[in-house]
Amino acid sequence: MTHNRLLPYLALAVGITALSMSAMFVRWADAPGTITGFYRLLISTILFIPFFIREQTRRAPIEFKHLLFPLFAGIFTALDFAVWNTSVEYTTAANATLLGNTSPLWVALFAFFVLREKLRGNFWLGLTLALSGATLVMGSDFLLHPALGFGDLLACTAAVFYAAYQLITQNGRKHIDPFRYIWLVGLSATFGIFIINVLLGNSFVGYTQNTWVVFLATAVVSQMIGYLSISYALGHLPASVVAPTLVGQPILTAILAIPLLGEIPLPIQWIGGGIALAGIYIVNQAHIQKKKELPNA
Repeated sequence: MTHNRLLPYLALAVGITALSMSAMFVRWADAPGTITGFYRLLISTILFIPFFIREQTRRAPIEFKHLLFPLFAGIFTALDFAVWNTSVEYTTAANATLLGNTSPLWVALFAFFVLREKLRGNFWLGLTLALSGATLVMGSDFLLHPALGFGDLLACTAAVFYAAYQLITQNGRKHIDPFRYIWLVGLSATFGIFIINVLLGNSFVGYTQNTWVVFLATAVVSQMIGYLSISYALGHLPASVVAPTLVGQPILTAILAIPLLGEIPLPIQWIGGGIALAGIYIVNQAHIQKKKELPNA
């Protein structure tokens, strides 16, 4: 029982680490952000085909009405990738990652006002601390680089799309296993971001060998490992718990950006990271306490 309860949190940790590399890959690719997003989705979807076929032969067929979940989740994923990958080109990796992960606010508000999900006071305290700490991480960047407002705005917009993906996936994973679900999302998202690139007039060929290596790396690490881990976690934990935990992603990105991109956080940003981590801990403790009080938890 303890092992089963630990797996969703372990999946979260793996997913956060993999997704924290996303901004690095976008920076390293000598291509438009939307193209990097397209190949991230296309390659991962192709590589996932054997897993999809295996699960398709082992499990019951997916009901047609349940296909709407990965379809719409894929559309929001395409929008998220297109907008967020573009934001990395206009702002710092830490800024883009942080603002792209303000989705907990939108998830919590939707869960509270629309889904009528009961959230305890310590949950809101943890959420407030997590977002406040995350704000400190990027606050100094706003002061040092006020011209980056456009990229920051794009990252915030991507967070709304990311929140929509999380909420849809929370419900979709009740009906579809993680392997088939993530493949169907990837298929839908690939077509979506393909159309976006066509509308933008971006070329799909003519990139350097190093850039193609980056395309492959972001597909395997950020998409296959990252999204599958988060998808598994969302199948066992509510989105209102998973989303605040993902605030840890920009903190890890800021740390990785030091050796990989040469972006050194200021002392105030490290303090903000500590506050955000405290908030994440409180959110998870609130979830554990709620589960213990349920009769069949």
